[in-house]
Amino acid sequence: MPIRTAYALWEGTSRDGRGKMSLGSRAYEGAYSFASRFEEGPGTNPEELIGAAHAGCFSMALAGELNKAGYKPASIRTSAKVSVEKVDGGFEITKSELHCEAEVPDIDDETFQKHAEAAKKGCPVSKALAGVQITLDAKLLQPVRG
Repeated sequence: MPIRTAYALWEGTSRDGRGKMSLGSRAYEGAYSFASRFEEGPGTNPEELIGAAHAGCFSMALAGELNKAGYKPASIRTSAKVSVEKVDGGFEITKSELHCEAEVPDIDDETFQKHAEAAKKGCPVSKALAGVQITLDAKLLQPVRG
């Protein structure tokens, strides 16, 4: 299996400094700062990137779960809201809230929910976030009929 690489450069103090994060694949490079992480400043932050990884991993895992069961999803859209909070004098990532909407022909909601829960538990990013509360709100959308 391949090993994935990401990079970060930080210059200055934690509050007044600035940094840049990039992916080894060169698919993304972006600035980050104290303001983009703990306030509403421009740029990205580690939690946002973890959210992107979690949403992407879950969507792919759900597609795999559904496919193994004989279903072919038309689309799976997932967002992840990652919370960082001050806990015991330091900061911790405390929660990742997955919100999913999927179009899956010929499946009932109960079956869909079962596969969504399995994907939440089984995706590698969920496993990496084992110490974090992970919630899931999965909605099965009715396919648009033409």
